[in-house]
Amino acid sequence: MDAKRLAHFRERLLAEARRYREQIDRINATGLGQAMSEAYGEFSLYDNHPADAGTEMFEREKDLGLRWAAEQTLEAIQRALARIDAGTYGRCEACGGPIPEERLEALPMATLCLACKEAQEARPDGSRRPVEEEVLAPPFRRTFRDRSTFVGFDGEDALQAAYAYGSSDTPQDLPGAVTYDDLVRSLEQPGVVEPVEAAVDEAGEPLQTDDPGRFAGE
Repeated sequence: MDAKRLAHFRERLLAEARRYREQIDRINATGLGQAMSEAYGEFSLYDNHPADAGTEMFEREKDLGLRWAAEQTLEAIQRALARIDAGTYGRCEACGGPIPEERLEALPMATLCLACKEAQEARPDGSRRPVEEEVLAPPFRRTFRDRSTFVGFDGEDALQAAYAYGSSDTPQDLPGAVTYDDLVRSLEQPGVVEPVEAAVDEAGEPLQTDDPGRFAGE
């Protein structure tokens, strides 16, 4: 690559470096150096406004992620500038061949040619989850055994037992619910494994077996 083209890419890299430094400065100015209680404007974060605190935490985590990405890109730019000074800019670090200038125009800090980059991205994903999770998933729904002959205390029974003490849900959270009693909706009749086992009244409606005043024959 001739000196004119190298000077062109140096200017491109320097301009990108300035842009990312400005982005990092803007993110730092949002109060990342402050404690959450100071940035949030409360004396304590304990049990005051958990939803607002959660939103503030999400925004802070997002800013931290954006700053980290900008810092990583800035480091890649600095390495590209060092390659220009060393005379190795525009050479693929994997195969040693030239990186097309079209690719450098699109990504001036590129270190691999297109073929080597495609080969790198074609490798198996090392972050894949264990195959056992395909059998175990979903993690909680598998304990709801309505369609089996299981008669023990399953996940749905545990949920109903917990709901007996109340929850943070309100009737507006469940379509069709009018009262708080409507929030506890079971997929099965209490004490019944299969629908055919449920006692019914004269109209054919299943009786709630947890109601001692409603049994077939009474």
